[in-house]
Amino acid sequence: MSYIIETVKGDITRTNTEAIVNAANNEFWMGAGVAGAIKRAGGEIIEEEAMKKGPVMPGQAVYTGAGRLTLKYVVHAAVMGQDLKTSDKLIRQATVASLSLADKLGVESIAFPAFGTGVGGFPIKACAYIMVRAVKGFESLAANIQRVQFCLFDDVAYRLFTDEVNKKED
Repeated sequence: MSYIIETVKGDITRTNTEAIVNAANNEFWMGAGVAGAIKRAGGEIIEEEAMKKGPVMPGQAVYTGAGRLTLKYVVHAAVMGQDLKTSDKLIRQATVASLSLADKLGVESIAFPAFGTGVGGFPIKACAYIMVRAVKGFESLAANIQRVQFCLFDDVAYRLFTDEVNKKED
């Protein structure tokens, strides 16, 4: 099965997908950045539900309901441990774990933020390369996913992810 990969600029809590991904720590407490925006928009119930499912190993993902958000699920990808540091390996693993979990849940559309580029301090260009490659690599394994969206908050991230999505494979 193949799916559409798209980039949009905006607020991930307002996306038109069935699920969104939270770039999380492995205990799933929701602080600033994307996690903070999700908690503010969807309610503390999302964090409470997520924390009951942690801790997990960095690179893994869990899901919760979406609280007040007009979505089916929030997938929480443990992109970092309690040290709030990430790596190319953890970003790749968390991307694939999120896609795999969403696909098992029967999700047809999912939106990702840029993993680890906020508090994790990971370079945005490298993040775009890793995440887009992981999403393209999962495509042949997807049974339900029909659309993957990268929802970016600023112009630089939007441009870098769009360039990666549009890049032709060698």
